[in-house]
Amino acid sequence: MPFLDTLASHFRTYPDKVALEFVEPPVQRTTYAELGLGVQRTMRYLQSLGVEPGDRVALQLPKSLEFICLHLANLYLGAITLPLNPAYPADETLYFLQDSGARALFAAKSAAPRLKPLLPKLPGLKDCVLLDPSDPDHFEALLPQAPEGVLRPNRSDPGTISLILYTSGTHGRPKGAQIMQSNLTANLEALHEYWGWQSGDVLLHVLPIFHVHGLSVALHGALNAGATTLLMREFDARKTLETLVGRRCTVFMGVPTIHRRLLAASGAASYDLSHMRLLTSGSDRLPDEVFTGFQETFGHTLLERYGMTETGMNLSNPLNGERRIGSVGFPLPRVEARVVDPETGESLPDGQVGEVQIRGPHVFKGYWQQPEKTEASFTRDGWFRTGDLGLRQPDGYFTLKGRSKDLIITGGFNVYPPEVERVLADHPAVAANAVIGCPDLEWGERVVAVVVPKAGEAISSQELIEFCQQRLVAYKCPREVYFNDGLPRNAMGKVQKVKLRQHFCRG
Repeated sequence: MPFLDTLASHFRTYPDKVALEFVEPPVQRTTYAELGLGVQRTMRYLQSLGVEPGDRVALQLPKSLEFICLHLANLYLGAITLPLNPAYPADETLYFLQDSGARALFAAKSAAPRLKPLLPKLPGLKDCVLLDPSDPDHFEALLPQAPEGVLRPNRSDPGTISLILYTSGTHGRPKGAQIMQSNLTANLEALHEYWGWQSGDVLLHVLPIFHVHGLSVALHGALNAGATTLLMREFDARKTLETLVGRRCTVFMGVPTIHRRLLAASGAASYDLSHMRLLTSGSDRLPDEVFTGFQETFGHTLLERYGMTETGMNLSNPLNGERRIGSVGFPLPRVEARVVDPETGESLPDGQVGEVQIRGPHVFKGYWQQPEKTEASFTRDGWFRTGDLGLRQPDGYFTLKGRSKDLIITGGFNVYPPEVERVLADHPAVAANAVIGCPDLEWGERVVAVVVPKAGEAISSQELIEFCQQRLVAYKCPREVYFNDGLPRNAMGKVQKVKLRQHFCRG
């Protein structure tokens, strides 16, 4: 059943059940019936502004009930949600609004000084509504009353665009991935089946909701199941552990940075998480020490999976079965995955590294107003070129080796950064690290490591180079090691290697 129809049925089936609860002050608790009414009223409000099917509605709001109601109302109207990080500076915000041709923008009042200078440059933006997320009554006062009744989408066409999600823009300006209603439904059905979503689940949601992980996987997943979602506006490791235990949560989704902070929380081992059934990790490679640390500290094996902005979830370790360290598991139901030679496009045998390609009903429609880039991203027979390198094991498990753009070719040999990063992470003085390739006249590229030392630890570049030389073949070892206070990361905690190359590749 389409996601929107499933959700509408939950408004009737679970009227008194808590759908959403913001657990930090101001505490907000919303039942499924109240959420349905709120979405209906928000639909009428958007219609009063002139929002029509196909219009792009930008949401640059903090994590809030207002964001959720506006997003769901967009979907039911057939409008398109454009989620934007509230931390985007003015230039980036302007680009996204111009490129998408946004019809309306909803943002926080505190953003007014940043946004008002942009408005003269946005003639197509008909409404810029500034809300006060700290005052729930502010948004409530804008909404008209709505008649009782069952919500139905204005457009049942599965090809209707629901979301435009902008990629990180590692090559040129970011591209807007068009996510259809059918893509959302296909992904949710696959995850419901594979992860065993249940109406009795309680999800603790600590992720941002302007990103595919927090919005399309976590929030949509819980709503699609008729489960209860507890939301934290800001992640705090101690409060997260207290809530997981105190509220008997069953599902938690995080990124490696979050899981690492949970392990580092004071008294982490004293929190009993035995009642939980599913803890997942995604958006970046899960370090081996975090994988094993979770087993040792909490008695849980994190379920690592693999997804993208353009596709949602593709692969996952099994709910029941071996969750293999360093692997992202198997293709989800109705998802096809293969590994090909990036030059010839020919399928590679198990064990050989190549480009991972994906095909299935969950794959996006294409990039907004960029047909050339859309065409270049698909093969003639409909496989999406992910740009990720990986291999398939003989027993079907997939292992990723990094982005193809991050592959280092030095002296004709391929070096996959995650392999070197794992070795460096084993050094007792290393808190975090990233490995990049820098241009080199003799070798084509040279291996360079950027290392964040642990507090109070003294370590030299030569010591780390020799540490790697004892564990890796010579061509894989860093030729240079730079020390830094931290690593640049995006909103999901993924290291931004483009910025590292710009700063540390010095000729």
